[in-house]
Amino acid sequence: MAIAKAERLMNLALCLLGTRRPLSKRELRGSIEAYLEAGNDDSFNRMFERDKDDLRELGLVIETVDNIDGEVGYHARRDSNRLPPLTLDAEEAAALGLAAKVWQQARLAGAASGALHKLRAAGLPDDADPFAGNSALEPHIPVHESAFEPLMLACRDRRPVVFDYRKANAVQPAPRQVEPWALECWRGHWYLAGFDRDRGAERVFRLSRITGKVRTRSGGFTADVPDVVTVRETVAGWAGESAEGTAVIRLRSGAGYPLRAKARSVTPLGEGWDELEIPYGHGLDASLVEYGPDVVVQEPAELRADVIDRLRAVAKD
Repeated sequence: MAIAKAERLMNLALCLLGTRRPLSKRELRGSIEAYLEAGNDDSFNRMFERDKDDLRELGLVIETVDNIDGEVGYHARRDSNRLPPLTLDAEEAAALGLAAKVWQQARLAGAASGALHKLRAAGLPDDADPFAGNSALEPHIPVHESAFEPLMLACRDRRPVVFDYRKANAVQPAPRQVEPWALECWRGHWYLAGFDRDRGAERVFRLSRITGKVRTRSGGFTADVPDVVTVRETVAGWAGESAEGTAVIRLRSGAGYPLRAKARSVTPLGEGWDELEIPYGHGLDASLVEYGPDVVVQEPAELRADVIDRLRAVAKD
């Protein structure tokens, strides 16, 4: 069905672009085989109007004019549908070459290579790649999560998705209905930002915690997509790296090296425990729960209460 529609749209676009005068619905129906098989006039009219709207949504400029015979005609002028010449300065060309290089080891390798070949055919210089011939510098972004590709397509097409997600402190995954906005890599991990329909708010999801298949849903978005999606800032807030406050915890000796790495101070307490001052930001309670009995929160009181609540929830499960 998808291939048949794509072929029908292509044939309609070629007819509208190839004609020197506006063509009526009757003439278009007689020129395109799929329209001849459409059945009655109502079926054809509905199909044609959908196809015309789809082509316009894809960017084709279709003019509607009155023919001398009193019929409405349709025409796609070539000068209105021609892209301007491609011109790139040295920095832009180098950035495109680097971007294609980055994706060579990821799931987008084929698309990146194809895009680079097309740009070179359009005038991109061969020496635009700043890393060409340098095997010691091989920039790439690793993409191991199977959820990446369907989520990337959903972000591009503005399609809602459903997937099972396991939170850091949860034993079992839970279903999420999300309107995906953007994907971003931060410190070796991929994150999705979007609107969580069940919670009615913006959320960020780590792709490695998505289990099972990502399934797309029909319909459009119900929430506005922000002009700027701050994925990294949100994740940094989870880790406490963008926080101004300080939390005091007791940490068992020899445990919690990620906490020690970002600690502002470490004081040995004896008897196998150390006292740490660490940045306090949103989501720190979820991070501390992962260390179980090796961490005891001293202050602030609200962080201690949040950690205790999470531990009790885990114990009930």
